[in-house]
Amino acid sequence: QGQLVESGGGLVQAGGSLRLSCAASGRTFSNYAMGWFRQAPGKAREFVGCIDWSGGYTSVADSVKGRFTISRDNAENMVYLQMNTLKPEDTAVYYCAMYQSPFAISTAVNEYDYWGQGTQVTVSS
Repeated sequence: QGQLVESGGGLVQAGGSLRLSCAASGRTFSNYAMGWFRQAPGKAREFVGCIDWSGGYTSVADSVKGRFTISRDNAENMVYLQMNTLKPEDTAVYYCAMYQSPFAISTAVNEYDYWGQGTQVTVSS
């Protein structure tokens, strides 16, 4: 079984930056793609970005393209979400998640089976 723990959320002014971290345990981390998702109040959970098991491929949602980047450190079992030029509409609970199968990747929320507890990001205008 996998366990994920996010950290790094907080309150930031528009235009600012935050770096979210996610510590993983319980599975062979380097075999699994990782995703970041977010959920704002009253809205469905949405895809933010994903990174493959090697870190050689990443994908981010159009809404964050050019502002957010994803990286991972397989030696430390960590995945990161660097968020720059934050906007009030980025306010949400951010979750990291591990893909359901090794050596595969998807942007679909329902294909990730291990989730962290979430970390709140609030961007003030």
